[in-house]
Amino acid sequence: MVAKKNLCVLILAGGQGTRMKSALPKVLHKICGAPLISHILREVSLLNPAGIGILTGHKSDFVKETIKENLSAWGITAPVEFMVQKNLTGSGTAVKDSLPFIKKYDQVLILAGDAPLITADVLQKLIDNHNTKQPACTVLSVIQPNPFGYGRIVKNEKGLFKEIVEEAHTDAKTAAIKEVNSGIYIFEVAPLTKALDKLTPQGPKQEYYLTDTLAMFDKTEVLSEQDYICAMGINSKAQLAQAQALMQERINKKHLDNGVIIINPSATYISAQAKIGQDTIIYPNTFIEGKTTIGQNCIVEPSCWITNSTILDNCHIKSGSYVEESELAANCQIGPYAHLRPKSVLKEKVKTGNFIEIKNSVIGEGSKVPHLTYIGDCQMGKNVNVGAGSITCNYDGKNKHQTIIGDNVFVGSNTNFVAPVKVADNAKIAAGSTITQDIPEGVLAIARNRQVNLDRKGKK
Repeated sequence: MVAKKNLCVLILAGGQGTRMKSALPKVLHKICGAPLISHILREVSLLNPAGIGILTGHKSDFVKETIKENLSAWGITAPVEFMVQKNLTGSGTAVKDSLPFIKKYDQVLILAGDAPLITADVLQKLIDNHNTKQPACTVLSVIQPNPFGYGRIVKNEKGLFKEIVEEAHTDAKTAAIKEVNSGIYIFEVAPLTKALDKLTPQGPKQEYYLTDTLAMFDKTEVLSEQDYICAMGINSKAQLAQAQALMQERINKKHLDNGVIIINPSATYISAQAKIGQDTIIYPNTFIEGKTTIGQNCIVEPSCWITNSTILDNCHIKSGSYVEESELAANCQIGPYAHLRPKSVLKEKVKTGNFIEIKNSVIGEGSKVPHLTYIGDCQMGKNVNVGAGSITCNYDGKNKHQTIIGDNVFVGSNTNFVAPVKVADNAKIAAGSTITQDIPEGVLAIARNRQVNLDRKGKK
């Protein structure tokens, strides 16, 4: 790897994206569970740049605040600065509006905020090539089977860069060129600054094209990348769906190569941030979103939804289960049709059955919550057995309260815990009880009326 200079990254994210036909700014549309710009930020962060700048324009404040609020969730630790494009007259003025940020550095890597399939490996090749050949600019080109709509890379008789011709200005000869501009460049900042001052408006919209600066330099290099998909821009909902499929295929292949078993990759949806261990089996129609980690030798049955959760080795997530912002220790089983809401923590060898809901609770090692039960705001000990239909009544209409259940407690079916309440170790609770008072250690608690059998005349 060639040593780099003081390098910054500029992401152009000011476009309205009218062809998206949406009130949502284009760069905030999602693929694989995260906005387009988040994928770009994650890849450029791997380059360890000295700074990252984002130029906003359309709905600037909304875009800025959304990105700032989610940087940590996206795993972005590099410092990010924001600028606003004041004059919406092309890519040249966009970069010119970014000069107060750019001028603090020697080099700038410029890319669009709607091209989420770019990778750090391709960008690093571009940087290394630029630093080896030392031009004023290096542009990344790709060979497009269908180049319509792209700026064509025109070279001279020696095969060196001559100019970029935009689609609107092509003739029959240049229109046939399949080597096109990816919209990704690395510039030396000093000559770029001078060239921006020389730009003149072009075309029917009288726009200032950043591409026009490349022909002004004594030396401009072209690095051709064979994988044209990496430079794919998103301009419509159809292209958004296409990019989703391409990125998901790339993500799933990475997991397959790492030893994960994905039964049907075309029907399995895994986020770019997810980590999955070897020999884990993922069945179809499953969504694994956000910063989810799944250990080795797990089984995730069909139609599960797991987001921002940690699941350790040898866990079994049965069909139709929903796991959100929760933690499962090793050897747990949940479902089918279990719902773990945020801040649910299952210790080792916990078993939960079908149609249970757990929220903001810790379930101790070896405990069982078999089915048809709601556990909320609860601290549960080891080896507890909770009968069907039991509920922690944690909300009094104004505040939430905790239920604390000790080790080795047996809870009969249809038990209601009216929180706050504590159950000590080794206690037993009779089925159908409503527990409103603390239960001492080792006792049997019965909180129900004695059964009375009456005949048809109301007599015992």
